[in-house]
Amino acid sequence: MNTSGKLKRTHIYLSLGSNLGDRLRNLKAARNLIGKQLGSPFVVSRVYESTSWGYTSKNLFFNCCISANTNLDPLPLMEEVLAIEKTLGRERGFEGYTDRLIDIDLLLYGDVILDHPRLKIPHPAMEQRRFVLEPLAEIAPDLIHPVKGLTIREILDQCQDQGVVRPV
Repeated sequence: MNTSGKLKRTHIYLSLGSNLGDRLRNLKAARNLIGKQLGSPFVVSRVYESTSWGYTSKNLFFNCCISANTNLDPLPLMEEVLAIEKTLGRERGFEGYTDRLIDIDLLLYGDVILDHPRLKIPHPAMEQRRFVLEPLAEIAPDLIHPVKGLTIREILDQCQDQGVVRPV
C-alpha cells in the first residue's frame, strides 16, 4: 500500500460478471472503464458462461478476470470499482444475490491481506467459485494465494463448486 506519497504500482486481479442485457457488451464496457480509471496495462481472460451462484436464475452469466496495475490503495480502488458499476447501470441495495448488468469483484491486491468492514482482500469467497477460478487460472495459474499459500490452479483443482463454467 502507498503510505509514502510516492506512486506505487500494485498488481490487482478483478472478476467481472454480467447476466442481464448484452452481457458481452457489459463486460467490454467495464474492461474499458477499468483500463481508463483503475490502471493498466492489463491481461483479460477469455469470457466464460456460467450458471448463477448463490441463487437461482434463468439468466446465464458471462464472466472474465482481469489483471491490472494500479496506483490506488485498496479502499479508494474499491470506491472506483463501485463507481464503474454504477456508471454501467448496476443498482445496489438488494439483500443477497440477484441478476445484474455488471458485477466487479476485487479478488487480489498484490499480496495484501485486508479485513476491513467495507473490503476483504483476498476476496473471501473466491476459492468457492468455479466461475471466478476458471478465468483467473487462465491468466494467473501459478499466482500464490496470500492466505492459502496455494497456486490458483491448485485452488481450482480443489474447488468443490460443481457449477457449469465453459468458454464462450
